[in-house]
Amino acid sequence: MTSKGALALKEPGLYADGDGLYLRIDQTGARRWIWIFHLQKKRREMGLGSLDRVPLAEARRAAEAARRVLATGLDPIEQRRLALIPPASRTFSAVAADLMDSLEPSWRSPKQRGQWEASLTQHAPRIWKADVSAVDTEMVLEALKPIWSAKAETATRVRSRIERVLDAAKVRGLRDGENPARWKGHLSALLPRAERNKDHFAAMPYAEVPAFIDLLEKRTSGSARALRFLILTAKRSGEVRGADWSEIKGDLWIIPADRMKGGRDHHEPLSSAALSLLNETPVGVRSGLIFPGWNGPMSDMTLSKVLKANKIDGATVHGFRSSFRDWAGDCTSFARETMEEALAHLVGDKAEQAYRRGSALAKRRLLMEAWADHCTGVTPATNVHPLRARS
Repeated sequence: MTSKGALALKEPGLYADGDGLYLRIDQTGARRWIWIFHLQKKRREMGLGSLDRVPLAEARRAAEAARRVLATGLDPIEQRRLALIPPASRTFSAVAADLMDSLEPSWRSPKQRGQWEASLTQHAPRIWKADVSAVDTEMVLEALKPIWSAKAETATRVRSRIERVLDAAKVRGLRDGENPARWKGHLSALLPRAERNKDHFAAMPYAEVPAFIDLLEKRTSGSARALRFLILTAKRSGEVRGADWSEIKGDLWIIPADRMKGGRDHHEPLSSAALSLLNETPVGVRSGLIFPGWNGPMSDMTLSKVLKANKIDGATVHGFRSSFRDWAGDCTSFARETMEEALAHLVGDKAEQAYRRGSALAKRRLLMEAWADHCTGVTPATNVHPLRARS
């Protein structure tokens, strides 16, 4: 084919120049260059531009460049698409940012994005800055080995997050091949199984809780009141610190799913002692957060500082849930399921959970009232007995 001859062609059809380069003329009269090749036994067509804008010599050069890419085993069409992506958007950090943008609406805490970014930038800085297509097994091992045994839980999270970002990159066509951060059948052959820290949160013995509640009742700070409410309800720190007056419905506290670890609404029956604590706040100012901080929600450290200020050693805020569970198991005859439901733990399958929803609330109300009696000294800590009549 010659340049003049190509321009003279008008009839619809496929006209060969050689080595897979063709001029295609459509029924509409549009004329464009294509290069036809086979990859993995499949016929592919690569567009090289319109005859009006791309002369024959330039089409031949483009076809030759595509042949060189094909000779390396790569897909010329895919490689051209990747070359058109701005380099900045092909970095691991850019793909991670896009992934976090899509995941963020489903996260229960706004802190999760910061945790993702901190773990990856701190423990995988080389990967964070790399082209996402260049991340390989050696880079992943370089990030994980220093923390794999010393910080097993952190290392597991880092590996999982790297894997998730690389999976997203593959779906977007920014990399191919196996995921180098995959555990099963890959890293499992190179690293020992991570042994996570199984230590539990330090908990105050339940026999000591009444004396501590008595001490807290003498404190007027909002943080002391919040910690007292947390103990009486056996709830997590975030659930209490985020508690809003709009969630209190009579003697029931309805905690929304977005603040629950299990991601589902929780109906908490409030004991007489818990209600009495809430009633310390005048009705006229009951709006917004029940236990506000200086500027928005109270921080988790604020509750921990209450323990420190009162010289409480060997106990944590979260540990009061264990204090409650130990007391319920040792000193009452309530069913294990009732105790677990009081802690907002899932019990049984979905059918059982739906069936138990109504009756479990009544039983939990009795359980939480008994716990409050213990905490406030109505039932002496030295003379707690199984509540068989109340089970």
